[in-house]
Amino acid sequence: MQRLTILGSTGSIGANTLDVVARNPGKFEVVALTARSRVELLLEQCLRFRPNYAVLGDEAAAGRLQRELATAGSRTRVLCGADALVEVASLPEITTVMAAIVGIAGLRAAHAAALGGKRVLLANKEALVTAGGVFMSAVREHGAELLPIDSEHNAIFQSLPRGGRGGMVACGVRRILLTASGGPFRTTPLAQLAGVTPEQAVAHPNWSMGRKISVDSATMMNKGLEVIEARWLFDADPGMIEVVIHPQSVVHSLVEYQDGSVLAQLGNPDMRTPIAHALAYPQRIASGADFLELAAVGTLQFEPVDIGRFPCLRLAYEALRAGPSSVITLNAANEIAVEEFLQRRIAYLDIPRLIEDVLSRSASRQINDLEDVEEVDAEARMAAVRVAAGLKAVGVPS
Repeated sequence: MQRLTILGSTGSIGANTLDVVARNPGKFEVVALTARSRVELLLEQCLRFRPNYAVLGDEAAAGRLQRELATAGSRTRVLCGADALVEVASLPEITTVMAAIVGIAGLRAAHAAALGGKRVLLANKEALVTAGGVFMSAVREHGAELLPIDSEHNAIFQSLPRGGRGGMVACGVRRILLTASGGPFRTTPLAQLAGVTPEQAVAHPNWSMGRKISVDSATMMNKGLEVIEARWLFDADPGMIEVVIHPQSVVHSLVEYQDGSVLAQLGNPDMRTPIAHALAYPQRIASGADFLELAAVGTLQFEPVDIGRFPCLRLAYEALRAGPSSVITLNAANEIAVEEFLQRRIAYLDIPRLIEDVLSRSASRQINDLEDVEEVDAEARMAAVRVAAGLKAVGVPS
C-alpha cells in the first residue's frame, strides 16, 4: 500500500489526486495533507481521508483548523509553516509524495522528499526549473523515484523505454515533441492582445487550472518551463526538445526515434490520467477520466509555434542556454509579472517585457545548493518588482 503525503491538497492537482485515491479503496493511505490557507476545504478533506497530519501556512489558520477538527472528533494533528511541509514530506512512514505546491514555495519540501528516498510525483515545475541539477542529484544519490505529473512529461515518460533511464541517446531518441494547446489567444489578432484582461487570460479552452498556470498557458511560458523541466527529467539536450501546437489537447506529447518511429500518449484532457498512472506505476488503475473516442475527436491538428506571438517561449530557451541562474531569474520574474497582471497593475503584453528586462539585468552565477537558488530567486523578484513599478499601466483593462 502506498502511504501518501499530498503537498497542496486543496489545489486542482491535490483535489484530483484525492479523487483518484477515493476511486481505488485499499490501495492508498493518506498520511498528510497540506494547504496554504483554504481552511474549509482542508477541513473537509481531513474529515473524509483522516490523515495523521495537516499543514497550513499560518498560525491563525492552523489554530482554527485544529479547533474545528477537535470539535468533529478528529485525531489529525495540525502543523504550521514551511518547516512543517519539509517534515511531512520526509516522514519515515511515507512512501509517496505528491508535490503539487505551486511556485518556488514547494521547492524545499519536494527536495526533502527526494532526500528521503521517496517516490516523488512531481507536479511542481519549479523544483526542476529552478533547481534541476540540485534536485536530480538528490534523486540519484538517495535512491528516490521521480515520476512526472504534468500531462506532457507523463506522456513522454510513457513513450520512452523504462521511462528514459539511460539517457536519450541510449534509448535511440531523435526528438522530444512537447504539445501545446496554444491557449486562449492562439488565433487572436495580435493587435487585440494589448487589451487582454485577466478574465480572458485564465479562460483556457481545454483545461481547468489555477489562475497562475492558466496565464502561463496563455503566454506559453508554461511550455517554456516544461522544456526546461524535460531537459532535467530526461537528461535531454535542449536542442532535442521541440514544441508543437496541438489545439485539441488529445496527444499529450510525442517521442521521435532515430528509426523514424513516433510514439505518443493520447487521452482526454483530464489530469487524473497522469495522476493515476504515477500513483500506481507500473500498474494501471481507474482514474475517473472519460475514455477517448477517436471517432468523436475526428481530426487531430498540429501547427508550428509562432514565436512572435509567444515571446515567453523564446525567453525560456534563451535562459536555459544561458545557465541555471538565468532560469531561476526567468521563473521568478514570470511569477511577479503574472501576479502584477492578475492584479491589473501591468498589461498582458508587459509580461514578456518585464521578464526580458529582468533577464537583461541579471549576471550569471554558479548554483550549488538550495541556498543559492533562493538567493538568486529573491534578487530576481526584487528586480522584477522594480521593473513592474516602472512600467506604465496606461491601457491596462479595468
